[in-house]
Amino acid sequence: MTDPRTTFANGFVAHSTLRGTVTAQRYTDGMLMCVTTPVAPIHRSATTPDLDRQVQYGRTVRVLDKQGERCFARDEASGHVGYIPHAALGPVARSTHVVATRQTLLFRAPDIKSPEPMPLGLGAQLTITAHDGKFAVTDHGFYAVASHLRHRDMPSTDFVAVAESLLGVPYLWGGNSAFGIDCSGLVSMALENSAMSCPADSDQQAEALGADVTDGTYQRGDLLFWRGHVAILVDPQTLIHANAHHMAVAYEPLDQAIKRIATQGDGQPIAHKRP
Repeated sequence: MTDPRTTFANGFVAHSTLRGTVTAQRYTDGMLMCVTTPVAPIHRSATTPDLDRQVQYGRTVRVLDKQGERCFARDEASGHVGYIPHAALGPVARSTHVVATRQTLLFRAPDIKSPEPMPLGLGAQLTITAHDGKFAVTDHGFYAVASHLRHRDMPSTDFVAVAESLLGVPYLWGGNSAFGIDCSGLVSMALENSAMSCPADSDQQAEALGADVTDGTYQRGDLLFWRGHVAILVDPQTLIHANAHHMAVAYEPLDQAIKRIATQGDGQPIAHKRP
């Protein structure tokens, strides 16, 4: 049985690589585009308002079809499939830099007093074409604070530190940004900003990430999974996770988290991985 989150087909159209595998009226390679809003939602259907996941500014998506105001598309980094507002997409460009701070602002002029700056979060991608004093100039003529960026070829070497930089970010089901994030979104952001590929949802992450730890030991960087939840170990006694109990990214003692989650009816951990 195919997983609709990663199967690039919707009955009407399918990616050309799926010809002979899934049934569709049309097969196509689609077209690459990129996100032009701070954060764009990925919806499960062409009409429903539900939030499945998010993609940040500058992220590359592949569009197969436009249905009303939404495009049937796939996030190229995570492979997640869904419907993205057409108004949030523009021509594709190869990014050169990534936002390296928790949040920053994108200005319309090389002046911190310029009105209506665009907020961007950690991991947003930019194409820098020039520099103007302390600003880096984007291909769209915006001005980013150069010290808030890193070159895309210089990722973090500590994905746990990336997760810790998001401490206190509000919990948002389906969120993937420094403005709102969920448990699997936190893992995705931490790993992707450390040049590690990562699927979108926690069950997929449990299948894809790292080796099983079976000796009962815990160390920094381990991933602990429950049904529908994932957390990152910052040390053998403490985890960090985006969760609906704190409604934020928070630290929690490991033993207390295991007890609390079991007490609320969500059982014991089902997987322990070491990326």
